[in-house]
Amino acid sequence: MGVKDFLESPCLGLPNLKSSAAVSLDEIGGEQYGKIICYPKFDVEELSSRLRELLDLKVSEIEFSGRTRIFDLNVLGKGHVSIVVVAYADEKRCALKIRRTDADRFDMSHEAEALRAVNAVEVGPTVYGSSKNFILMELIEGVYFPEWLVSVKGRDRKKRVQRVLRLIIEDCWKLDRAGIDHGELSRASRHVIVEGDRPRIIDFESASTARRVKNVTSMCQFLFVGSKVSRLLRRVLPNLSREGIIHALRSFKVEPTKKSLEKILEACDL
Repeated sequence: MGVKDFLESPCLGLPNLKSSAAVSLDEIGGEQYGKIICYPKFDVEELSSRLRELLDLKVSEIEFSGRTRIFDLNVLGKGHVSIVVVAYADEKRCALKIRRTDADRFDMSHEAEALRAVNAVEVGPTVYGSSKNFILMELIEGVYFPEWLVSVKGRDRKKRVQRVLRLIIEDCWKLDRAGIDHGELSRASRHVIVEGDRPRIIDFESASTARRVKNVTSMCQFLFVGSKVSRLLRRVLPNLSREGIIHALRSFKVEPTKKSLEKILEACDL
């Protein structure tokens, strides 16, 4: 049964499972896959509506792969608002955020708008399209920053870490200047992915332009002051001064200028 047939049919059949992780929309017609599209509560009518949205976004396949397992399928991630899977659209491998049926928001418009705003300052994954229940965006294939930090070895370890840290803070500065507060960078373990040696800030579902921006200060506190990551960083950058960093951050809060930012970078041995 093709997806168009499914949308016109009052009866759903359970599709046969493929050996491949990629499943075409034509094969997503029952609870086996639909329970991910409509997580956590499967509903026939909701699945029908969401499949129409995926067609409008030109999604042709969904790939059930990743570290997180839901029911009997793998996905890239699961949060309080959404599920993230790999999707194919216009022959491009993308990330697809799926709004949970029990999410505390009516649609995905807020995050989609936030992502477009951060894209304008060259931060975050590129948005390709969005609808009520989905955001189709650039797939960033890498590892979370703490994992990357542990994996970095060799004589150039310090320089690589310094370069990545500087890029992270500079992206936070771009967000500050744009007036967009990420909202979750004080707990950034799952909000920075390093692809190669390029860090990317992700997950803007809590972003806001209505509150005071604190991306630089939140990220620096996470990286250098009070987390497990800060203890790992001290092994790579032994000259870090916790007191000096805190002083620089306090000065930046009072006067968030480029000069104050440079003082933070200096205190962070960057």
